[in-house]
Amino acid sequence: MSHNVLDSACDSPHMLANKPFVNQLTLPSSLLGTLPRAAWQLAQVLCALLLAVMAAHAQASNVTDAPNTSKDEKAPLVIENVEDGDVFGLGQSVIVRGTVRHGVMAFGGDVVVEGTVEGDVAAIGGSVIQRDGSRIGGDVIVLGGAYHHGKTAPGRDAASTTVMYAGYEQELRDLSRNPTVFLTPRWSLLYMGQRVLAVLFWFIASLALTAVTPGAVSRAAARLQLASLRVFAIGMMAAIIIVFGVPACLSILPTTVGALLGVTALLLLVVAYLFGRVVIHAATGRWLQRQFFKPEKHSESIALLLGAGCWTVALSLPYIWPFAVAGLLVASLGLALTARHRLNWKRA
Repeated sequence: MSHNVLDSACDSPHMLANKPFVNQLTLPSSLLGTLPRAAWQLAQVLCALLLAVMAAHAQASNVTDAPNTSKDEKAPLVIENVEDGDVFGLGQSVIVRGTVRHGVMAFGGDVVVEGTVEGDVAAIGGSVIQRDGSRIGGDVIVLGGAYHHGKTAPGRDAASTTVMYAGYEQELRDLSRNPTVFLTPRWSLLYMGQRVLAVLFWFIASLALTAVTPGAVSRAAARLQLASLRVFAIGMMAAIIIVFGVPACLSILPTTVGALLGVTALLLLVVAYLFGRVVIHAATGRWLQRQFFKPEKHSESIALLLGAGCWTVALSLPYIWPFAVAGLLVASLGLALTARHRLNWKRA
């Protein structure tokens, strides 16, 4: 009868520091042949479903050469005369028939230029439409829309540029009208498919990391069990330094040094989040197995799958997922920054 390392380590946390997290990532023999084939078939079905939903969404969201309006959108902001300052439209379209000395920006609406804009024109969650005979003196920036112009347009300066990214137009429009939609994910077939793919991704990443560095994962799991408050405190300090200290240094240090510091901080966040989330997946899955499965049915692979699924569901809950992300990031930073220390902490 094989010995399950993690089960014994959970009962005796100090033993976990000197034993790898997994000796072998094995599945039950009945699932060994069926799981890869079922996962591959599931991935094929999900890919076909996602392609169909994306094609239907693309056909339904074609942008026409006119401002998009809906019953819950504000009335367009019309500029008839000369405006000396900047013009902003929040959740509404902006129509320029006169002259704007500076720039025009619409968040969640279109910008229709029929007159003259001497500065930049930007639309987030909308399109920029330039009529014949109009003029835009600066750059055109479009996020979540398109840039349309007539046959004789654009009346643009030679040094001006155009930046355009067409995607998530309706989502950005909804966000501008109701900011709380950002905290409440919209349940659909596409969203459910993304959640299933997220579970598969984190399960495979957890398997790979525990196979490559079983000792580091086991020590991190022991630290999380023995001194969770200390791990969270170290992670919180690191998060505060990254969020507030790095931007302050970027404004003081030379450009080259600041860029290197920013890349280093970003790399730390990515690596720490990957490592910490795998450790938390393992700990969560093992706890679920102890609660709902018999000891002889415990498996490291199943534990990782349960942990990945549990946290994917937690990150999909309305109004709760931002706090879950923050907790995962803080704990991951604490686990990553204490990864090189020997386990000599005692339970309080």
